[in-house]
Amino acid sequence: MSPRITKRRLFGIDRSGPPPVQTHSDQPLQPWTIPNAIGYARLAGIPVFLILALSSGDGHSALATVLFAVIGWADYLDGFAARLTGQYSRLGALLDPVIDRLLVVSGMVVCWDFSLLPRWAIALVVARELLMLVLSRYALSRGIEIKINWPGRVGVAPTIGAPFFAMAGVHWLALIMLYVGLALALVATALYVRSGVRQARKLAENGA
Repeated sequence: MSPRITKRRLFGIDRSGPPPVQTHSDQPLQPWTIPNAIGYARLAGIPVFLILALSSGDGHSALATVLFAVIGWADYLDGFAARLTGQYSRLGALLDPVIDRLLVVSGMVVCWDFSLLPRWAIALVVARELLMLVLSRYALSRGIEIKINWPGRVGVAPTIGAPFFAMAGVHWLALIMLYVGLALALVATALYVRSGVRQARKLAENGA
């Protein structure tokens, strides 16, 4: 039985309870939903952002910066749409984190190219995002469910905010976002690995 839709749940504040049944690994992908359509638009916007930003000459293209923000904020829009319509899907659960990571990596590529943020920190962020993509794929192939944890959930906003404010020219705030996001991301990664190892051990003990 799905939880009652309250304002707190509708706006993503209340995330109590199990994930929707439609997002489980044994469910069909269900690609044709309103939330997934938003996800496709977000995905299509990333290469457009890269073209605009990398051709700007200094990384401070207003159009590219606004597009980056729209793609980032649209993540909340597709979550809102899923909760409002009840159109949850396995594909949506898989697609959203991939798009977020591609957006982060794209923003960091621009910041690296124009030296808008410290390159050592950019390298750590990108390495972490690529590692999570690989680990997620590996976990799925082994029947291990990687559920987003709170450091990972909270860390998305500052991690995406860092390149946004760097491109917007607010360097001091970009640095704060970068370091906060990086710290939360590393904590989240450690928790993901610990959870994955525990699940793998249980599967091994059960002969799976």
